Amino acid sequence: MAKRLTLYILAGLALGLVTGLILNGWLDDGSPAGKELVTRIAGYFSIVTTIFLRLIKMIIAPLVFATLVSGIAQMGDTAALGRIGARSLGWFIAASLLSLSLGLLMVNLLQPGVGLGLALPAANSSAGLETAAFNLKDFFAHIVPASMVDAMAKNEILQIVVMSVFVGVAITAVGEKAAPLVRAVDALVHVMLQVTDYVMRVAPLAVFAAVAGTLTERGPAVIGQLAYFMGSFYLALLCLWAILLTIGFLFIGPRIRELIRYVREPLLVAFSTASSEAAYPRMLEALDRFGVPPRIASFVLPLGYSFNLDGSMIYMTFASIFIAQAYGIDMSLGQMVTMLLVLMVTSKGIAGVPRASLVVIAATLPMFNLPEAGLLLILAIDHFLDMGRTATNVIGNAVASAVIAKWEGGFDTKEPVAIEPPAAPSGAGPARDVDSFRKP
Repeated sequence: MAKRLTLYILAGLALGLVTGLILNGWLDDGSPAGKELVTRIAGYFSIVTTIFLRLIKMIIAPLVFATLVSGIAQMGDTAALGRIGARSLGWFIAASLLSLSLGLLMVNLLQPGVGLGLALPAANSSAGLETAAFNLKDFFAHIVPASMVDAMAKNEILQIVVMSVFVGVAITAVGEKAAPLVRAVDALVHVMLQVTDYVMRVAPLAVFAAVAGTLTERGPAVIGQLAYFMGSFYLALLCLWAILLTIGFLFIGPRIRELIRYVREPLLVAFSTASSEAAYPRMLEALDRFGVPPRIASFVLPLGYSFNLDGSMIYMTFASIFIAQAYGIDMSLGQMVTMLLVLMVTSKGIAGVPRASLVVIAATLPMFNLPEAGLLLILAIDHFLDMGRTATNVIGNAVASAVIAKWEGGFDTKEPVAIEPPAAPSGAGPARDVDSFRKP
């Protein structure tokens, strides 16, 4: 099933590209009426994508809560939890510094903005992003949920993590009296994974709609206008992938190649939909089949979604310096290093902020006398850039989970990459491996 689904997603991606380009060329004649028509058609495509992403959001909160509580209960002691948490945060900080530094290096080597020679915009020009919604004070206050129900209802991943840690540690402290609750949480994990299986069957259609809708509305021209910038950024992402996978190889050896095969499906979903949330349920299953113990994957992945956004990190320095180059603004090495450090700190507050990378960049640019309106240069192609950085975020968290599992004593027995479900007996429901989340 997993192998077939990957092929269907690839087919949906290819068909979406062709359909979007054909519809744009046929319907968009450059007139206002043509623009309005392709926007309306793209809106129809977005219905499918929106429904799929809402289905994914429906799964996220109970799945994160159940897997994290179950994982902490399996650890058996708070010392293991603290050790895994410290190692995770250490890895995330190092990966963030690496990503930001690589973005700074690559944008200065490739210089995608040099030569554009744009005139500086008016002082009051804005990219229209709500930067007031972002600040570290609110971020730290926002970490602790005011209500368990509110955190679940709003899919606040970081708040759910905090809440789940408290519940998991309390279950461990209570001991045998909490055994019925542990069994109930384990059962909830399996139920939510079964729901995930149902939802993911819509993924190829959602991928088709997302790509077709975007290209129908914007066409190939929007890519051509900033093709060198896009190509430079994707080259930087490939370099980051190579470095992350090389570092992963140093810790887990040849199994790093197997990791890529196991996570290819969630990786494709993340790239096609530009949504990390869409990949989360399948990533948990893929890491489990690869051999990462559930107690580690269920803790590292949600934490990584808030603190280990490698693709977003490299984009922040790359896009910021690109804007300076486009307007012919020279920045000294000291200023660029200072910007890197500022982004390193401020980026840790991006969890839950819509269009987080752009918001952080917009909040940082004025600190270095760079025009915020420069973001208008790249807003048109941001969706295509977001596809790459989202996939990079996913692969970064996969490598982090595998490395931390190795540090914590190694892997469980791996399962085949693609598992074809056996035929269900007459009268039975869909066949499924209910031991997807094995006890260590």
